[in-house]
Amino acid sequence: MTDRFKQSIRLQVVRLLNDVDRGEAPVPRSANALFHPRSVVWRVHGDVGSMMVGGITSLLMQMLHPSVLAGVWDHSNFRADMHGRLRRTARFIATTTYGDREAAHAAINRVRTIHEKVRGLLPDGTPYRANDPELLAWVHVTETTSFLAAWIRYGNPLMSAADQDRYFAEMATIGHAMGADPLPRSQSEARAIIKGMRPELKADARTEEVAKLILGPPGISPKDLPRMLAMQAAIDLLPSWARRMHKLSTSPLERPFVRAGAFGVVQTLRWAFR
Repeated sequence: MTDRFKQSIRLQVVRLLNDVDRGEAPVPRSANALFHPRSVVWRVHGDVGSMMVGGITSLLMQMLHPSVLAGVWDHSNFRADMHGRLRRTARFIATTTYGDREAAHAAINRVRTIHEKVRGLLPDGTPYRANDPELLAWVHVTETTSFLAAWIRYGNPLMSAADQDRYFAEMATIGHAMGADPLPRSQSEARAIIKGMRPELKADARTEEVAKLILGPPGISPKDLPRMLAMQAAIDLLPSWARRMHKLSTSPLERPFVRAGAFGVVQTLRWAFR
């Protein structure tokens, strides 16, 4: 019974993160990956549950930048295929973390080619382009800070400051390949970049619509509970200023239950994939 239950959980997650109907399978771990198997990146990105929480947090932060939001709004079918977009992002992260170097570089080049075509005007007439180094830096820094924050909260609360800085230094490899600039190589540099970008952030009706699609509809059955806990945990992981901009919150009374519930979900996934 236990083995069947574990297999059932694994299959659900595999289907969530891979388009199995088109033959996609989990990215195999390669000894010739961009990162060494003992890297901090492998350790952080290998925890499925905390990566799910951190991934949602990073998307909510990214959408606060008007140009990132405009790129999604103007150049994707996110309304009809938000799950597909999330799945493709997860696969890119898995490929660049664990895949063979050739596959990782091919994935990076494919995304950069797509970015070349993503450009337009904001509602106020300001031009934007997806391959803008500062815009890519915002995407990079929100992902790295969110993934690391989720890992520290739900995976290793005692992670050393040296390993935290090492994570940013390692991930700069991906940011550089994507064309992002400036790039953080430590926790303090990441915080400084976010602080410097805050005056450019805003939230409006379009931000709210995309956030609702990311978070999904409220659950009404027990099977929705893991998803709802992950979403609430992602909101809880946001910096307080970002929660205020999104008009999202977890009350002080709810927070311990959200964190305990999310920890249970993460632990269950960790057990299923062990």
